[in-house]
Amino acid sequence: METQFSSALLESAVTEISRLPGIGRKTALRLALHLLRRDEREAVALGQSIIDLRKGISYCSVCHNISDTDECAICASPLRDHTTVCVVENVRDVMSFEATGQYRGVYHVLGGLISPVDGVGPDMLQIDSLVERVAAGGITEVILALSATMEGDTTNFYISRRLGQFAGLTLTRLARGMSVGNEIEYTDELTLGRSLMERVPYEQ
Repeated sequence: METQFSSALLESAVTEISRLPGIGRKTALRLALHLLRRDEREAVALGQSIIDLRKGISYCSVCHNISDTDECAICASPLRDHTTVCVVENVRDVMSFEATGQYRGVYHVLGGLISPVDGVGPDMLQIDSLVERVAAGGITEVILALSATMEGDTTNFYISRRLGQFAGLTLTRLARGMSVGNEIEYTDELTLGRSLMERVPYEQ
């Protein structure tokens, strides 16, 4: 049974905070009460940063990573290897690979995985834009760095069929340092880095 608060404002705050993933009502209440105990400026700064994030954030027009500008810092960097594109499911995976410090290429964020059970088809992902990037030229390797799950394997297979038309393009996948069923964001940096550096040719 949910706790009835004496303050409608507190009730509203707890309800909204508890909508965040992994946050139950007890934790939401603890966070709300913590904010009340802190200086008002801290709560205002937190609220403003969330508003700024929601209104100001955009996505890179090239790779679809989160960015403050039209082109993200990774895509805009002349120090990155733009001939190698690492295909990932979401922006959290970009952060995971960047944390390894071992990859110097660029990325392409799909925004999900093909999952007929969940009603997610190829047309709902950034696959067409990936094909267009490769078709534009200059890319010699595409790394299929998706989670070792059924959805990840299905998406890998679909992308490999779409990119198979491009002569001279090398398709690789992560080495199986990752256990089957593992998701990228929950894999430790050492294993993830090794899987990336020891990638192998993709075979359908």
